[in-house]
Amino acid sequence: MSAKPQPVAAANWKCNGSRASIEKLLECFNGQEITHDVQCVVAPTFVHLPIVQAKLSHPKYVISAQNAISKSGAFTGEVSMPILKDMGINWLIIGHSERRTYYGETNEIVAQKVADAVKQGFMVIACIGETLQQREANQTAKVVLTQTAAIAKMVPKEAWANIVLAYEPVWAIGTGKVATPEQAQEVHAMLRQWVTEKIGADVAAKLRILYGGSVNAANAKVLYAKQDINGFLVGGASLKPGFRDIVSATQ
Repeated sequence: MSAKPQPVAAANWKCNGSRASIEKLLECFNGQEITHDVQCVVAPTFVHLPIVQAKLSHPKYVISAQNAISKSGAFTGEVSMPILKDMGINWLIIGHSERRTYYGETNEIVAQKVADAVKQGFMVIACIGETLQQREANQTAKVVLTQTAAIAKMVPKEAWANIVLAYEPVWAIGTGKVATPEQAQEVHAMLRQWVTEKIGADVAAKLRILYGGSVNAANAKVLYAKQDINGFLVGGASLKPGFRDIVSATQ
């Protein structure tokens, strides 16, 4: 088994958290001794970014936003990449299935956002994944490769050093259903093979492909043991102290 690239353990808090719960959780994260090479990421709501910046002191952690538009201007209710940069935020989650489902973000919109973000100097966690209906219709490969191809079409080869792919089967997000380690590995391996063929073996070898979808402290270790799984994008379980065990599972 070839050496894996540096893993990523990312906490996507979605639209959750209070000042008190966040301060308590960050105290817990700050207290963890992490001895292996791992990139930990926390993505709070926009309004909680300053609290996290003030209270998160662990050297292994960076702070991410959950979404952004490319430029500032007359866009009521939005937050732009230049504003986030000005706030000292250097990571972004783009194209989460909830953005695609509830806010109409198409493959093209997601790809454009990824391209704009890397151009503006962000590290991007770009999300892809199929619905239950698509999986049952044997369309998993078609869906995730189409989503990935849309991004690849918009970004130059060198930009992939700033992109982390997150495979999140929509049917497993917040449902308690988890893709089996074998199902997850199959999709991750297929994605890496596609990147090898279409972008380059050098890019594929270094690309971090994360799994997301009801990941928790109990299943993270067996998932991470699979060759092409390079970490996790975690929703509900990242709001609990047990996220520390998910970080530890990436050893």
